Amino acid sequence: MSQIVPLYPHPALSVSSGNKKYIVLSDLHIGFDYAFHAKGIQIDPTYDSDRMIEEVTSLITEHQAEAIVLLGDTKHTIGFINKYEWRAIPEFLSTISKYTEVYFVPGNHDGNMGRIIPDNINLISTKGMVLEDTLLIHGHTMPSRHQSFIKRIIMGHLHPTFYNKDSIINGQRVWLYFKVDKTSIFPNEKGTVEIIVVPSFSTHFDLKENQRQRGTHLISPIAKRILDDNSVLDSIVVTLDGYVIACNR
Repeated sequence: MSQIVPLYPHPALSVSSGNKKYIVLSDLHIGFDYAFHAKGIQIDPTYDSDRMIEEVTSLITEHQAEAIVLLGDTKHTIGFINKYEWRAIPEFLSTISKYTEVYFVPGNHDGNMGRIIPDNINLISTKGMVLEDTLLIHGHTMPSRHQSFIKRIIMGHLHPTFYNKDSIINGQRVWLYFKVDKTSIFPNEKGTVEIIVVPSFSTHFDLKENQRQRGTHLISPIAKRILDDNSVLDSIVVTLDGYVIACNR
């Protein structure tokens, strides 16, 4: 069984499978800063990607990871690749691949990424990759029925953020942990499955605002399925520092 350890206070997980240790990240949205810069807002479009390179390489070195898994939305734009992403994303991937093996699971923002990722990056299907009993997936697609043996799903996509205007942690990124009835994800399968939603590695991207612009309330079919079926058995909300701020058991 794979072993999972959150790397507080970073929005990252350590997953040990067999004799190999992986670091798991999601939703870097490289190019988000450039979108503001292109509109004339005075902002350094390289700042966030440079910060993420430094933080990711430090995590790899500190935890002696043999591989890193990027759970989608590594780039920000949808439907095209802007001129900043053409340069910044290959540079980011090439840099971290000097430290460890890189697996890339595409998200809904990652169209055409195959055109710009370096040849030494392991490009995975949108259906995700499985490490023993654990599925690593972005979250914008449902798992394959052939993955029904899994006991855990690690996903991104939702950018979980705590919203309470009266709280000192209002607007902070959080971890979500669920135990759900497995039939919601894999019909006709008995038992339960654990779901871990990884916070966005980007410090800027606000999913609540993004949903408002799209006129939608929930953009993950996995989350929609378990909520529609009322199949959540346990749930925990945890800050980046590792403090439990909500628990329903």
